[in-house]
Amino acid sequence: MDDIARELGISKKTRYQYVSNKAELISKILDSDEFHSKCLENFNNPDTNAIDELLEISVQVSKDLKKYSPSAIYDLHKYYPEVIKPFMERRRSLVLDFIRANLLKGIRQEMYRTDLDVELIALLYIKKLESTHEMILNGDVNYTLEQILSVMFENHIRGICNEAGIRHYENQKSKYQI
Repeated sequence: MDDIARELGISKKTRYQYVSNKAELISKILDSDEFHSKCLENFNNPDTNAIDELLEISVQVSKDLKKYSPSAIYDLHKYYPEVIKPFMERRRSLVLDFIRANLLKGIRQEMYRTDLDVELIALLYIKKLESTHEMILNGDVNYTLEQILSVMFENHIRGICNEAGIRHYENQKSKYQI
């Protein structure tokens, strides 16, 4: 906290006008994360193709995840669970809402299979993301986050798309770097 005040060129007293402790500072930093607003902007566009939307948000998620070091996330879970837990719950809820909306949109646009269990697929997607984070944090894998997310995304999209959706995905995927 002293280093932050020094870097900002403010006194400790001034710093305490804005944040009272490390937990509050971390909370404010996490709350300023752009991920939430970008997700909301992207999935509310009815004109966007569901597959393109999923590709775009996956690229954004990949970029956002690179901002966080696994050791920093581990430390937050260990030392500030009261701060990271609500943040992770908000993020989880937002991603669930996005996946549900995207699945319904893809079905309406006749790009996704009509027999999908939207709720189950959304929950499975979240669980895959969470287990990916755990594997990386625990050092359980010899793959990069990018490699894992790429395979996970490919499996997800191929599992939900119908033939028209697969064709569209094959035409679009080279435009995106997930």
